[in-house]
Amino acid sequence: MNGLFLNLADRKLPKWLWALWGGKNALIGGVCAMVFAMARQPYVFEEVEVPEGVKVDVSGSKVVVKGGPLGTLERDFGNIPVIIRSSDGSIIVESYFAGRSEKAVVGTVAGHIRNMILGVTRGWRYKLKIVFSHFPMNAKVQGNQLVIENFMGRRSKIILNIPKGVKVSTTKDDIVVEGVDKEVVSQFAASVELATTLRGGEERISPHGREGGPGVLDGIYVYAVEHMK
Repeated sequence: MNGLFLNLADRKLPKWLWALWGGKNALIGGVCAMVFAMARQPYVFEEVEVPEGVKVDVSGSKVVVKGGPLGTLERDFGNIPVIIRSSDGSIIVESYFAGRSEKAVVGTVAGHIRNMILGVTRGWRYKLKIVFSHFPMNAKVQGNQLVIENFMGRRSKIILNIPKGVKVSTTKDDIVVEGVDKEVVSQFAASVELATTLRGGEERISPHGREGGPGVLDGIYVYAVEHMK
């Protein structure tokens, strides 16, 4: 295209032909602008209501939720292309000329802020069930670690460090993970589940296996997500 334009420029063409050439480019540019406008939405926003008694401070991309009975949470959304501001007792998460990914990010950030508010007011609790059929499995808290013993009859222990701000308690059949930060609580619960997940390969087949596969059910599984209050 550039070569063609240069060749035309070297020639002495009538003014009406140059006008036609320019009009064609303008038409193409207009069509491209329309396609861009159709693909993007001029303004996208989501509103997060702040309950009475809770205070949310917004400073640029930094959000601090405080005033709840369970403590304070803080998060920086600096690497996310959205605008966060407070307005009349609510938090507005917004984006301009947003494409599909930007729209999704607006909803995600708003969801995080809602979870922060719920965290300081009601807290988060994940319940995990200890499941075994042949090898009795035991889980206990030692200091700031969760220790899982006798998984699949192994002599080695599975040891997981409990993150700061997370409380873990155990019974014979259950592990309960609690905290105000949903991301930290859910991540630790997922780590416990993953630590007792069999991946095949060198894993021994359990004596209670069935035809066509090992049929191993032993493990620790999340079965409930609820609030502390």
